[in-house]
Amino acid sequence: MDGTDAASTRQAAIRTTCPYCGVGCGILAAPDRQDGATIVGDPDHPANRGRLCSKGAALGETLSLDGRLLHPEMHGRRTDWHTALQAVADGFQRIVATHGPDAVAFYVSGQLLTEDYYVANKLIKGFIGTANIDTNSRLCMASSVAGHRRAFGSDTVPGTYEDLEQADLIVLVGANLAWCHPVLYQRIAAAKAQRPGLRVVVVDPRSTATCDTADLHLPLRPGSDVLLFNGVLAALARDGRVDRAFVAVATENFEAALSAAVVTAGDVAAVAAGCDLDTGDVARFFALFAATERVVTVYSQGVNQSSCGTDKVNAIINCHLATGRIGRPGMGPFSVTGQPNAMGGREVGALANQLAAHMDFDRPDDVDRVGRFWRAPHIATRPGLKAVDLFHAVEAGRIRALWIMATNPVVSMPEADQVRRALHRCDLVVVSDCMRTTDTAGLAHILLPALAWGEKDGTVTNSERCISRQRSFLSAPGEARPDWWMLAETAKRLGFGEAFAYRSPADIFREHAALSAFENDGRRDFDLGGLATIDDAAFDALAPVMWPVPVDPAGARARFFADGRFYTANHRGRFVPVRPRPPANAPDGQFPLALNTGRTRDQWHTMTRTGKSPRLSLHAPEPLLDIHPADAAAGGLADGALARLRSRWGEALARVRLSPEQRRGVAFMPMHWNDQFAGAARVNAVINPVVDPISGQPEFKHTPIRVTPFAARWYGFALARRRPELDGIGYWVASLSDGFWRHDLAGEEPPADAWRTLRAALHRAGAGEWAQYRDATIGRYRGALVCRGRLEACLFVGPTPNLPPIDWLAGLFRAKSLSDEQRAALLAGQSGVGTVAAGPVVCACFGVGRLTIRAAITQHGLTTTAAVGAALQAGTNCGSCLPEIRALLAAVPAEAAD
Repeated sequence: MDGTDAASTRQAAIRTTCPYCGVGCGILAAPDRQDGATIVGDPDHPANRGRLCSKGAALGETLSLDGRLLHPEMHGRRTDWHTALQAVADGFQRIVATHGPDAVAFYVSGQLLTEDYYVANKLIKGFIGTANIDTNSRLCMASSVAGHRRAFGSDTVPGTYEDLEQADLIVLVGANLAWCHPVLYQRIAAAKAQRPGLRVVVVDPRSTATCDTADLHLPLRPGSDVLLFNGVLAALARDGRVDRAFVAVATENFEAALSAAVVTAGDVAAVAAGCDLDTGDVARFFALFAATERVVTVYSQGVNQSSCGTDKVNAIINCHLATGRIGRPGMGPFSVTGQPNAMGGREVGALANQLAAHMDFDRPDDVDRVGRFWRAPHIATRPGLKAVDLFHAVEAGRIRALWIMATNPVVSMPEADQVRRALHRCDLVVVSDCMRTTDTAGLAHILLPALAWGEKDGTVTNSERCISRQRSFLSAPGEARPDWWMLAETAKRLGFGEAFAYRSPADIFREHAALSAFENDGRRDFDLGGLATIDDAAFDALAPVMWPVPVDPAGARARFFADGRFYTANHRGRFVPVRPRPPANAPDGQFPLALNTGRTRDQWHTMTRTGKSPRLSLHAPEPLLDIHPADAAAGGLADGALARLRSRWGEALARVRLSPEQRRGVAFMPMHWNDQFAGAARVNAVINPVVDPISGQPEFKHTPIRVTPFAARWYGFALARRRPELDGIGYWVASLSDGFWRHDLAGEEPPADAWRTLRAALHRAGAGEWAQYRDATIGRYRGALVCRGRLEACLFVGPTPNLPPIDWLAGLFRAKSLSDEQRAALLAGQSGVGTVAAGPVVCACFGVGRLTIRAAITQHGLTTTAAVGAALQAGTNCGSCLPEIRALLAAVPAEAAD
């Protein structure tokens, strides 16, 4: 987009917020006349200042109504809203009357807006009378919540994004910001470019793209974070770096925490051995942390998703409390959230062990206070079931009605096959979603059509406590409705209409803000009292604002705890003694590797949105298993071949990618693929269900597995304008490209059988005549389905994974008619004269391939990312691909030297 286009977009645009990670980037969305929109970053939003990552930049490609759920359904048949909601109300009412309120539950999502979240929490905890509501934020942020509450007495994020630019040392722990929070990563990279003295330390078992900006990478043994940070605390005391005045006046329990640290991690060499790190690197890290006043420790899923995640959080916080480096510019612990409104869910109390507005079940006054404010007839008085326990209770028959909102637990939960079994056995499963076909929606008795991102209106809160408006810029399609409306209408049918007579999101927001200020008087961190009486116009115009926003503006603040006042009973920050303990399940002879899971650069959660974008599928069109070459050799695995992962809980298939940067003994596989996009790639079916005993967060980062070759007799791919139904194929992965669907394929049957099956499936999906090449002796087949000269589909099958590159074939789908030369090249499996393969995509924003970048580096002598950007545009938009471009810049001269 050139400057003129960008300026016109800004003038016509609606300000809203990105629906992906917890950075909470502002967006300008300019609707077009075809139910789409042009998307650019909002230069005035404090989170991103106009930047967007590859996913945010591609949002305009995800707005189609393809696959949308547009009407209520019951048992697979369309119905009307009244009938569907009456069935929901009758079902819940019947089960509560027979089995009690704890026999029903809600499972909700960080994709909901705060107003949706608030109504769900109010209905189930205040009026149905159970706390059996949990959110998929349990899977990503619960350990941070628990650690905050143990240390601070409240779930408070002390700092702001600006601290990243004001710090002199940034420690990134279990956080691949370059891929998972790219805009924050780019802010750090820019700060480092402006201030070369800024140091970055990455603490992560994996060598990720984030290491590109690191001065020191500590690839510690998985699960040894507590040992490392206990070592930091012991070193701070040993070197006289503890702020004794702050500790004495503002904290408690320091000596117990220090004693635990000294006993377990008092010796640098012992810490290095326990973490499997170089002793010199550990000593350097300890010295950097001790000597640097302005330190920010950023952590994410590598810390949280652990059976000792809460202890890891407190080990980090202990180091900041000991030095008083908290709540001041450029210093403090900083948890970055994985979802756009995980923080909003925490604010309204959507976790099973929370009330609302940062009030808690373990404080009877809070239970009474929330009950009185809501005038709730059946206020829940004790915590409900956390996510893993909740789905086990469903399978056991203790929960008989479940409403799932805006999430896909059959894919995202650990031991995912157990969740599938549970939903099969549940008496009543209600799913409200914007998509008609997901792994979870297929198990629903009642489907309710929800609004999607561009149609929603309300608020979200990002990782730095900044509340932003999400504004609708598209009309609601079909009969889709807001989630809060469905809940309020159900409440009316349950007899609670007076308490749920909301007319708009503004009504709900005002009530939410008023509850936060109710009998607060500064005793709780979360306070939006200053927004409790805003009118509809002010709500519509609300600019991004960081809480707290009390009635008295003098009480507003950007940071917490610099004054030494916390939200514990005695207002002191609390040190928590923690001791290292390994992951719950250790690898053994039967399952010798540890599986780590996470995100890939250009996909999001279970791909219901990102799977619609052709460009986001180009960087990693298949689920890849990253594994060290030595581990691969021990298992008989070859680069590019297929492998089967097995654990005690389930199995999955993936393509092998050898990675010398991968830690020995540990493999990595992304969590996005599901039964809508792959035949057997739900990696969370493999993951163990062990949880942190305090937070209830699952241990996604460490499951013992065995990896064996998938004994494919053939490999192939199919490209087709219309998506075919490919039943009975051993391995298949579907991805949307520009004008066609791509299917990567493999199987264990004879190649000739596969060829016939696949050809028939493609013919059913599109008309035309087949031109084909067959060599049955070696199992190689190539074919093209052509209709009136235009390519409708093509199919390649061979005995090995070494198949023709796909990128040149994409151009044939753009041609109005195939030339004789193109037909011959297609059947020969070779690109035509003058066609240059681009290779796998590196830059998704501009579709620049690896081979194109390598050729430019070689031919033009490019030596910097800026030079590559000037030549090809690669890396000039979101910057997510810059680490990969830098790696190519380093690799090409080295290869030439060889």
